[in-house]
Parts: sequence; structure tokens; C-alpha cells
Amino acid sequence: WLGIRPTVRGVAMNPVDHVMGGGEGRSSGGGHPRSPWGQLAKGKRTRNKKLSSTKFIVKRRK
Repeated sequence: WLGIRPTVRGVAMNPVDHVMGGGEGRSSGGGHPRSPWGQLAKGKRTRNKKLSSTKFIVKRRK
């Protein structure tokens, strides 16, 4: 496991470090899974629909 750093859950962090951090004891995160910057994590499309170049993207890269 060389080169792989430990992954810390957002629920285990402080409120300054993550959207789901904080709370008393082992309280649940609540809400939808998010990135540390507040962006929805599981499959939420974040691209602007009004961009004119959107029509050129025919197939997702994933």
C-alpha cells in the first residue's frame, strides 16, 4: 500500500474541515453525500446547461 494515504470520512472531521463534520458524539452525517467543498458527490451533474459547447459533448468519458 505504498503511496496511498489514509482516507478520512467527512463525518469524522470537524465542521471547518467538511460539510458533514461536527456534532456531538458519533452523530450521523445527514443529507446527501458531498465533497469537502460542498459539491454533491454521487452522480450529480455539475456542468452548466446554458453553455453553447454542451452540444459538442456527445458521450460521457466515464
